[in-house]
Amino acid sequence: MPPFFMPLYMTTTQNFENHAKYFPLHHFVILPMALIFLIWTLVRLDFSTTESASDSIYALLLAITVLLVSYLPRIHGIKNQNRIIRMEMRQRYFFLTGKTLYEKENLITSAQLIALRFAGDDELIDLMEKVIKENTTPKEIKKSIKNWMADHHRV
Repeated sequence: MPPFFMPLYMTTTQNFENHAKYFPLHHFVILPMALIFLIWTLVRLDFSTTESASDSIYALLLAITVLLVSYLPRIHGIKNQNRIIRMEMRQRYFFLTGKTLYEKENLITSAQLIALRFAGDDELIDLMEKVIKENTTPKEIKKSIKNWMADHHRV
C-alpha cells in the first residue's frame, strides 16, 4: 500500500508504453480551444472592405496571440525540465563512473540524453556507449531499456 500522500499515478509501474504524460487542461481543453479559435478566424477572414479587412486582421492577431499564450508556458516548462534532467544525468554519470559527462555529452543530442534518463544505473553506461556508437533514436533508446527508472515528475 503506497503512502497516503503519494499520488495515484505514482503507484503504477512506468514503462515505454505508458511514460508519456498529458495535462488534460492544456492538451484537451485550452490548446484545442485555441486551435478552434484560430481556424474559425481563418475561415471568417474577409477582405472585401477596408473595415472588414481591419477586423479580420485584428481577429487573426488575437487568435495567434491566444494560441501562443496557451503554448509558450508549456515550452518554457519543458525546456526547464530538460535542463534539470541534464544536470541529473551529469550527476548520475559522475556517481557511476567518477568522470564528468562533458566529453560524452557533446556526442549525443539532448533528446538522446533525456531518453537515457529512464535507464537504470546498471545499464546506463553501456546504453550510453551504444547510443554514441550507433546514434540511436530516443524512441529506440527507450524501447531498449530493460530496467526502466520511472520519472513521475516530468512536465
